[in-house]
Amino acid sequence: MDKILKVRKVGDYIRYLGGKEQHPLVGIVDYAALSPIRHSLNNYGVYGVFMHEHLTVDLKYGCGKYDYQSGGTVICVAPGQIGGKEDNGERINLDGWALLFHPDMLHGTPLEKEIRNYTFFDYNANEALHTTEEEYTLLADIMKKVKMELDTRHDDMQNSILLDYISLLLNYCKRFYDRQFLTRKVENIDMLHRFSSVLEDYYAKGEQFRQGLPSVAYCADRLCMSAGYFGDMVKKHTGDSAKNYIHHFIIQKAKNLLASGEAISAAAYDLGFDYPQHLSRLFKKKEGISPSEYIDKIKHR
Repeated sequence: MDKILKVRKVGDYIRYLGGKEQHPLVGIVDYAALSPIRHSLNNYGVYGVFMHEHLTVDLKYGCGKYDYQSGGTVICVAPGQIGGKEDNGERINLDGWALLFHPDMLHGTPLEKEIRNYTFFDYNANEALHTTEEEYTLLADIMKKVKMELDTRHDDMQNSILLDYISLLLNYCKRFYDRQFLTRKVENIDMLHRFSSVLEDYYAKGEQFRQGLPSVAYCADRLCMSAGYFGDMVKKHTGDSAKNYIHHFIIQKAKNLLASGEAISAAAYDLGFDYPQHLSRLFKKKEGISPSEYIDKIKHR
């Protein structure tokens, strides 16, 4: 059975590495200063942003491994997630930084609501952020500023300053992920073609009779992606959500069935709707007319 380090507080991880806890809700790790360190498989109760410029060890996240490549890599974790590598007695040298912050740090602040917009916290193992040299340097500079702030004596302004740095770091991560979506454009356009194929296969195999309408989570899983990363990728390249993409696909199939003479109730069943009125509601929302009005329209062409 895996030996798991429970990181309920930021100090749990910092003390494990042999570092000094400086703030109850925010912690910074300079790996170069603490290396060599022991491995740890961590069950996180805090948020974490981990960045490494060079890494020669495989780290797990859930059932997969992080997608490392040459250049800087950034990994983001959220409370409830598990990541790292089980301690096997080996000590390794790491470079880079880690910023950890407890959810309590966000209570009553704008970031408490905004944190859900940083969807990269829910990305899968193979969806790490790969930074350019300039991007890595910029993020590392923010980490150094956090360390400098934690090294100073605590006063009434410190938490506000730390929150500003955390927000700045997360906003840069979001910007760099947007850049990554664009630089992987060819790869992601191919993914959109595969998305359509997944939907076609779903209906060809009769999955709608067993699972109902296709979901974003189902499609993402078939494409070996997290729902969050998949949704952000579709949004970046189509301007629309993955859910709406699926709905448009379903409505087009509904049009084909209705145009072939199939009754509205039969079409609804064939598409995976629980009730005909659910098809009618979605059809009216997307097309501006009801299925019966659509049938009348094509009859009078």
